[in-house]
Amino acid sequence: MSMTGLGEVADLAGKIADKIWPDASQAQKDALSFQLAQMQAQTDTNKVEASSQSLFVAGWRPFIGWICGCGLAFAFLISPLFTWLAALFGHPIKFPELDLGTLMTLLLGMLGLGGMRTFEKVNGIKAGH
Repeated sequence: MSMTGLGEVADLAGKIADKIWPDASQAQKDALSFQLAQMQAQTDTNKVEASSQSLFVAGWRPFIGWICGCGLAFAFLISPLFTWLAALFGHPIKFPELDLGTLMTLLLGMLGLGGMRTFEKVNGIKAGH
């Protein structure tokens, strides 16, 4: 401890200033580390889910894929075809319309992940590495 105590006051002021105005690069590093830890945890969870024999654990991804496929089939094949056939036979009906924006967002996200995994397999990259 110095005789004037100014060194300790300066250290305390520096600590307070760091709390109020943290170093941006350190904050960015901390945020990136947190995001990477979250991604690793999700990857580990995905591995456990994918290896499960239970349909309720490992089956949700295929289920979502089938929902997307059925939704597209309904919106682009079934609904237009049956609407046309019903009108042809004098019984015009209107099928409900699906929210294709949400459906396409989900489908394209899944296809993108599937395409990325295919690219990894072709290039010999193991899952999660």
